[in-house]
Amino acid sequence: MLERTLETIRMFSNAGKWRAFLIGAVLAGTGAILVLEEPWRSSAPREIAPRGDLAPQEETTIALFEVARNSVVSITTEERVLDPWSRRAVDVPRGTGSGFVWDDRGHIVTNNHVVSGASGARVRLADGRILEAELVGTAPQHDLAVLRIDAGTDAPPPLPIGESETLRVGQSVLAIGNPFGLDWTLTTGIVSALDREIPTRGGATIEGLIQTDAAINPGNSGGPIIDSAGRLIGVNTAIFSPSGSSAGIGFAVPVDTVNRVVPQLIETGTYRPPVLGIRHSDRINRLAAMQGLEGVLVLGVEPGSPAASAGLRAARQDASGRLVPGDIVVGIGDRDIAGSADLSDALDAYAPGETITIRVLRDGTTVDVPATLADPRL
Repeated sequence: MLERTLETIRMFSNAGKWRAFLIGAVLAGTGAILVLEEPWRSSAPREIAPRGDLAPQEETTIALFEVARNSVVSITTEERVLDPWSRRAVDVPRGTGSGFVWDDRGHIVTNNHVVSGASGARVRLADGRILEAELVGTAPQHDLAVLRIDAGTDAPPPLPIGESETLRVGQSVLAIGNPFGLDWTLTTGIVSALDREIPTRGGATIEGLIQTDAAINPGNSGGPIIDSAGRLIGVNTAIFSPSGSSAGIGFAVPVDTVNRVVPQLIETGTYRPPVLGIRHSDRINRLAAMQGLEGVLVLGVEPGSPAASAGLRAARQDASGRLVPGDIVVGIGDRDIAGSADLSDALDAYAPGETITIRVLRDGTTVDVPATLADPRL
């Protein structure tokens, strides 16, 4: 029987179809134990098909990422808590976000909500260095913040600055950040819409945002959105998603706003919009609206202010103590003004030194009044 078994093994093996091993033989009349395995398979790697050149769009995207990634940073924040056992304050990890290099002085731009409430922050550069960061200033109304690091002479380059005023729906954008802690992740998409507004955690509203379908997830906050020329056009700030992950709707603070706010944060630590120089009150505006007077009543004009130079007229009281309206601001530029919040938002879209057209209701007639806005720091 053993001879017949060995002959069977030789037959299968020579046929090249099966691989068989004689594990052992029991010669006491029970025959042989065989293990028959799978057919022979070649272990040689398959031939690689030629790839050919990358598509021009792929080459462009790769080049943009390789240049821009060195200017993008990962941010880790800490929170100071009280150890219940030792009664000592200790710093524990709080959250992560993204940011980017603004200038050659070590300033890093990110979102205010990335650093808000943190006791400290560390910045990780693309070359692997981890540096302590100090908070320079915040602008919660625009969800922007500025940190500063000391990277020495080998500091990463700042991102080139673009403009958001000329953006068009449909143009290509690239987002770079650290979603879910996955460092230096690139996503691509288009500008989906412009001039969006979303509420902030504090109850205010951020206006003029860029909407994009480039995948934005937690951890992307504070990272840049760049255009096909490699220029910064926005700062990722929020997503719209019931699940908390990317649903194809992300929002970014436009670079025109960033370029207006960040220099003031670097210089003073806070941001204030340009000054018109009028006093107004939401309560008075609401009372006036009940009498059919829509807009912002000018309650006072600051001496030497742009409003004074423009000749705006303040309200006054008559002999009986009744309020006699002066000018009522009903528009700035092409924007209608219905209340104090509208006025603040409208002024915030301009820079000091710009001349605006104020539309006022004066003695029942609409009048256009030019005014040159002042720098709040002066």
